Amino acid sequence: MSRSRTAMLAALALVAAASGTALAVVPGDPGIAAIPCTVAYTVQNQWDTGFTANVTVTNNSAAKSSWAVKWAYGGNQKITSGWNAKITQSGTAVTANNETYNGTLPNGGSVSFGFQASYSGTNAVPASFTLDGVTCNVDSGGTTDPGTPTGSGTPTGSGTPTGSGTPTGPGTPSTRVDNPYAGAKVYVNPEWSANAAAEPGGSRVSSQPTGVWLDRIAAINGAGGHMGLRAHLDAALAQKGSGEEVVQLVVYDLPGRDCSALASNGELGPTEIDKYKTQFIDPIAAILADSKYAGLRIVTAVEIDSLPNLVTNTGSKATATPACDTMKANGNYVKGVGYALKKLGAIPNVYNYVDAGHHGWLGWDDNFAPSAQILYQAATAEGATVDDVHGFITNTANYSALKEDNFTINDNVAGKSVRESKWVDWNRYVDELSYAQGFRNQLVTTGFRSNIGMLIDTSRNGWGGTARPTGPGATTTVDTYVNGGRYDRRIHVGNWCNQSGAGLGERPKAAPAAGIDAYVWMKPPGESDGASSAVANDEGKGFDRMCDPTYTGNPRNGNSMSGALPNAPLSGHWFSAQFQQLMQNAYPPL
Repeated sequence: MSRSRTAMLAALALVAAASGTALAVVPGDPGIAAIPCTVAYTVQNQWDTGFTANVTVTNNSAAKSSWAVKWAYGGNQKITSGWNAKITQSGTAVTANNETYNGTLPNGGSVSFGFQASYSGTNAVPASFTLDGVTCNVDSGGTTDPGTPTGSGTPTGSGTPTGSGTPTGPGTPSTRVDNPYAGAKVYVNPEWSANAAAEPGGSRVSSQPTGVWLDRIAAINGAGGHMGLRAHLDAALAQKGSGEEVVQLVVYDLPGRDCSALASNGELGPTEIDKYKTQFIDPIAAILADSKYAGLRIVTAVEIDSLPNLVTNTGSKATATPACDTMKANGNYVKGVGYALKKLGAIPNVYNYVDAGHHGWLGWDDNFAPSAQILYQAATAEGATVDDVHGFITNTANYSALKEDNFTINDNVAGKSVRESKWVDWNRYVDELSYAQGFRNQLVTTGFRSNIGMLIDTSRNGWGGTARPTGPGATTTVDTYVNGGRYDRRIHVGNWCNQSGAGLGERPKAAPAAGIDAYVWMKPPGESDGASSAVANDEGKGFDRMCDPTYTGNPRNGNSMSGALPNAPLSGHWFSAQFQQLMQNAYPPL
């Protein structure tokens, strides 16, 4: 639902309503009394318990070097997060002060900011606004300007406006860059931000950028009261201001998705490749190609937990599953990823990063090079080329430690290599940073461009708190040495679901290490990996015993306990207990 109150003279509003013509107030028009300022307040998306809004103020008086916009609510609206302004609230009274970068407001100039808020009952638009203490014009109607909305677009259902939010007209095309994160802000998802801010202590991280997950067809237009893709892009434009802005999207709905894990099984059957192309990828590409969004840097994490399954979970391997054998035989993982890369890669401001697993999945000799080869096969399928791949992302939604400081792969203890420890188990890598850098080299050797960059998801791999070792383990055996010193406190490196003891990792950061474009929070912390027990749902999500804390394991996790937290909801749903644990065990600490 989109509603707006625009600053127009009451007489003009009446004339416009009578004539069916929308009139604009022109500063300096001799036929109109002097108007000190005008304000447009637009509710962009609204659901049962919250909404997002945009405010545009135009200054028609002397130029300003700073500004403050104030209003009061008539109901119980409570602002939980905002962008492009410093927003505070006391009771019903709200004040929005400029940021350091947008304080200049010349005569005739406009500035926009946005926010997310909670409410219950009615959500009436504020009756009046002031700019630096001077009352701006308001119309004489109710909460809606009938027939001639001045806001950002026409409601399309599911809370997704078709308009652009604050910016109007095509976006200024973004110049293609080597690292999209360099010199750019990253989009803060207002829905995740509100969930985080509502948790005790959550405001410490609620302004961090996280990925937006497009994990079913309905997510494109918005489902269950959630923002759709256009709504997120519109909000990103509102956050962008005059600088650069990255928007992070997870494109995640392959046919037969996640063939080795039931918790995140998708909605499409193994053979529904045409539906994937025409009803999922094509609509996403059409939206991203809208010239309105040309000024955004759009990063896509393409189909996590997919292609490596064709190497590790097929054939005669103990970890093989019939579903993965099916997907290898029909080729629809390769075809789907290739098609996505071709369609999305054709959009100049889209940067595709393909999922590359993590060190605890692909770091072994028999997985490492073959996985790079299957990634190359997909990147050259369905008309795609390696130029459609800007880079790769590792550790997405996983828990592998970024850097293990207390031991290296080259250490020897009591006559044995660290590789012989039960934890490392002959892997070539002990952490994500060394794996990402090493796998990048392998990918270049396999045929990808030499300037590809890597992303590492650090949303849940901090492993801080009281259990974090302060030094190496005892040198009694190689196992006591590794187990006593490793930051990653999982029972087994193959455990992946809602892990007990995990913490927030490194905060999102651009260009943190050689070959790494950014540390990112692609998985929004606090969103469940899967339900602890079977939950009926219409999202195509199954029950995976790896999310059950009583499960004793399978060959993929060395027949170990799952290490999962209890009482978890469906994957993608908010899991308060997990979020509290992640904050408590954050490293670096909060």
